[in-house]
Amino acid sequence: MKVLYVCAELYPFLKTGGLADVSAGLPPALQALGCDVRLLMPSFPAILQQATLTRPVALLPDGPLPWGNAPALPAANLVLATLPGLAMPLYLLQAPALYARPGSPYLGPNGKDWDDNALRFAALGWAAATLGQGLDPHWVPDVIHGHDWHAGLAPAYCRAFADAGFDTPATLFTIHNMAYQGLFPKAVFSQLGLPAACFEVRGVEFYGQLSFMKAALRYADRITTVSPTYAREIMTASQGCGLEGLLHERAGVLSGILNGVDYQVWSPATDALLPSPYDVDTLPVKARAKQALQASFGLAPRAQALVFGVVSRLTEQKGLHLLPLLLAELVQRGGQLALLGQGDAALEQAFVDAAIRYPGQVGVRLGYDEVTAHAVLAGADVILVPSAFEPCGLTQLYGLRYGTLPLVRRVGGLVDTVVDCTLENLDDGTATGFVFDELSTDGLLSAVRRAFALFRRPDQWAAVQRRGMGLRFDWPTAAQHYLAICQSLRLDAKSQARVFFGKD
Repeated sequence: MKVLYVCAELYPFLKTGGLADVSAGLPPALQALGCDVRLLMPSFPAILQQATLTRPVALLPDGPLPWGNAPALPAANLVLATLPGLAMPLYLLQAPALYARPGSPYLGPNGKDWDDNALRFAALGWAAATLGQGLDPHWVPDVIHGHDWHAGLAPAYCRAFADAGFDTPATLFTIHNMAYQGLFPKAVFSQLGLPAACFEVRGVEFYGQLSFMKAALRYADRITTVSPTYAREIMTASQGCGLEGLLHERAGVLSGILNGVDYQVWSPATDALLPSPYDVDTLPVKARAKQALQASFGLAPRAQALVFGVVSRLTEQKGLHLLPLLLAELVQRGGQLALLGQGDAALEQAFVDAAIRYPGQVGVRLGYDEVTAHAVLAGADVILVPSAFEPCGLTQLYGLRYGTLPLVRRVGGLVDTVVDCTLENLDDGTATGFVFDELSTDGLLSAVRRAFALFRRPDQWAAVQRRGMGLRFDWPTAAQHYLAICQSLRLDAKSQARVFFGKD
């Protein structure tokens, strides 16, 4: 089974969010199940600087197509490469005019999307589809697995080849966040090399614009998202982001597969970034991580303080606009806050102001780095994930592993992974955290108060910690589900693909 995994981020080389962690965890797990997996990524500087190029593959084709012209791209070529510690080949899409830019893979220095993002990521989809048509004669995928809107045009190009009479690989598309859809003006469509008939309501058109996400949802053979609950939620008006009708139409090929965790990176027993390792049998050692966190964030060194941690983008999606409104009560009850994050300027300022207002009780570090993220996950008593919506969430999974009880809202993957500390759940030993319903200050505060109440019962608190630390959300389990989908799809796409590019 040859699987082409198409993505824009890969930990630890390039990361802006959880997509990078998934890309680091799922392909090796598929490979361990016997799949022949290769990655395809744009040659962003952060990737190219660490890659070792092994052989050139081909220029991206730019000639006429059976349905019209190829995408209007600058010169672009594929090379095969390797990355340190990555035990699988990587196709790098080299196009300096599109990718040789510093900083974020998506945003310019002004913090706004690059004006040519449509072409930058259309090139990624085109490269995937042409690999499926034999661009590399030495390796033709059976399945093209694209991730998020950046790879959204790959299924559309594959469908165009199929409609023109060519055999194509099966296409699988994974939604990581419906809120980010890759929307572009209609005028861009003529540059993308798609059949003219694609720009319609039953194609890629979305309220007069072009949607990369809609292209994938319309044309992919199978669709997955990153938790079972989120798969149901995105078929509702509140979370479908305008595409719930299409998702309802394709419900028969849509499923939710919970993300996994790389426990080689996220495990307190082996985490070299912690002052002292610990596990479920040495749980009191976690107190040293708490002491180090308090010192690092300028918090008063109080062992009995209930320390709440945040590692997050600072956005309303994450529900963090609610947190400043209840900090007064949190501090009054003897709690502390250690926050690592960046995002909305107003939210950043609100937390900076809170740190000034509550010295020694609120510590804030704007930005993101892995060392501090691990320190917060290990040193806090509670990890806050009060999201408005959350496709899967990895932070709460890390919290469970580190004995840091997640406090989450009842949405998406959060409700799939955290069991509320109700009296019944405490009694039967299933509780792992705190879950609330209403996206409001009162809703969040109710869960915060319950955390304080349980913290005053150290034996029960430790029992909940041990329960969470014993759970496993691993990539081998998730990979089994993805493999089953791949095996159910149409596979062999070699013979006519080679005819198209003159290969035999």
